[in-house]
Amino acid sequence: MNPKAGPLLQKINNPFDLRKLTEDELPVLCQELRQYIIDVVSSRPGHLGASLGVVELTVALHFIFNTPYDKIIWDVGHQAYGHKILTGRRDEFITNRSYKGLSGFPKMSESEYDAFGVGHSSTSISAALGMAVASKLMNEEDRQHIAIIGDGSMTAGMAFEALNHAGVAKSNILVILNDNGIAIDENVGALKEYLTDITTSQTYNKIKDEVWNVLGTIKKIGPYARRLVQKIENAVKTTLFRDSNYFESLNFRYFGPVDGHDVNRLVKILGDLRNIPGPKLLHCITVKGKGIPQAEKEQTKYHAPGIFDKNTGDIIDTISDLNKPPKYQVVFGETIIELAKNNDKIIGVTPAMSTGCSLNLMNDVMPERVFDVGIAEQHAVTFSAGLAVMGYIPFCNIYSSFMQRAYDQVIHDVALQNLHVIFCLDRGGLVGEDGATHHGAYDLAYMRSIPNLIIASPMNEEELRNMLYTAQLQKNSPFVIRYPRGIGVMVNWKTPFTSLPIGKGRIIKNGNDIALISIGHIGNKVIDATTILEKEGINIAHYDIRFLKPIDEELLHQIFKKVNTIITVEDGTIIGGLGSAILEFMADNNYTSKIIRLGIPDRFVEQGSIPELQAECGYDVAGILNTIRKELKK
Repeated sequence: MNPKAGPLLQKINNPFDLRKLTEDELPVLCQELRQYIIDVVSSRPGHLGASLGVVELTVALHFIFNTPYDKIIWDVGHQAYGHKILTGRRDEFITNRSYKGLSGFPKMSESEYDAFGVGHSSTSISAALGMAVASKLMNEEDRQHIAIIGDGSMTAGMAFEALNHAGVAKSNILVILNDNGIAIDENVGALKEYLTDITTSQTYNKIKDEVWNVLGTIKKIGPYARRLVQKIENAVKTTLFRDSNYFESLNFRYFGPVDGHDVNRLVKILGDLRNIPGPKLLHCITVKGKGIPQAEKEQTKYHAPGIFDKNTGDIIDTISDLNKPPKYQVVFGETIIELAKNNDKIIGVTPAMSTGCSLNLMNDVMPERVFDVGIAEQHAVTFSAGLAVMGYIPFCNIYSSFMQRAYDQVIHDVALQNLHVIFCLDRGGLVGEDGATHHGAYDLAYMRSIPNLIIASPMNEEELRNMLYTAQLQKNSPFVIRYPRGIGVMVNWKTPFTSLPIGKGRIIKNGNDIALISIGHIGNKVIDATTILEKEGINIAHYDIRFLKPIDEELLHQIFKKVNTIITVEDGTIIGGLGSAILEFMADNNYTSKIIRLGIPDRFVEQGSIPELQAECGYDVAGILNTIRKELKK
């Protein structure tokens, strides 16, 4: 049975319906919206905490601003569940993050109310500024442009770059800093400390109340309003910040901090800010997970908790078999602790994904050797390069799709200087319900073109363990290890460490006529397919290439001399990846075999379960079998 929206929420089919409500009805609507999000996400897992934290802000924004004419850009996108529900997608919300359903993030092709696609973080201010400048050029001075940046997004360099530009662009832009003190893990860095100082300053809050009192009387006091507001602003600067509030120093007019859960107060404040031209920043204090006591206390755990009891908030454990294989992330987390205990040069680095990649395990044991640098992938890479220059061995763990943001740094700061940085690319391949913005589709292709890199991908947990061990033994080579999200295939994986020969693949199964070459975890699907064929009396060869770079040319020569048809299987784009590498080898060595490439096609794959998406792309077990059988019939 599908969750049912409350009586007020049932009336809201778009923001125009919302604006028909009285301000007294808004708190009730917020209660209903929060409960509807809880009801749906409890049985259809998604990002919970962030959207619960901005319910009142979401209602206030759509109540005050003339969306979709006014542009609202959410950053990060998983804050936007309430936004989706209020903008014509209430009944469809039950399909959120499911195959052929709603995207878990704002998506321009999905709704005119989604002003910009925001799957990754820290892009909202740049996008909003671009829109604001464009509106100014089109003489649409009445159009508002609002960037809601939160969940740690302000820690990224791109956000600071945009603030720096917006302060001199003199365009009509409002930045709302949703300050909940946390991304997935707790926020880090000097900015966090600065915002905390503002939030807790009794003097500042006293003067802040004066600011709002003046703003509230703007319409009454007419031409003198601007002069009085400026006087109070100058007092804030001089009294509290030694002539400089950080945001004010960038030519933003700073307002706040304000209670982000007082919808009526937000309505009044946003209504006032709407009439103030130029760049403005509103500092809202919110609680991630608001409305569920456990989610408020355990914010990391309830960022995306999976299935939970909507009445009690308790997370429901859906894994009944305790003997199931571990997640690759856990294997990484436990293995790096073992390695670090024996090698005091090993350092862990991650951009705000400590729990997700399991570096939190190392942090619990040796916190002085783990660095969470915030949502700042570029900095994470070059910071790791600096560690390597001084003789340390950084394991820089970044999700595959997030590493795309630091590509320049990988090339210039690490590879060009041949520094011993070990990149652990988590979430390689199709990741499932997070969809096109998060699939790790391109890492094999974009890393393969860079000189000096060693690129490896394990087929199981034991191989990941040994690749991590092998990587830290190297002296001057950057080393890339790419592995998928989720559960592996082995229960007993803690075997003694073995150093793997660099650039050497292995034979999984001998066979005739056709050879399958795979890389990484997807090779287990190939094993399943060849096992089925073997029971039918058909023997197909299977090779795990292991290292995409340097590739095992000796093994490839053997394969090309033995068979006429080669099928490559990879959980990554077929353009530029393993299949392309095999085609290049064939051309360079004048072989004439037939090459069939299975992998992610040249298009953006949307959300769905991993089995659904692999089937769509044609490289699940059934797809591999169909490809082989077609060739055998020829």
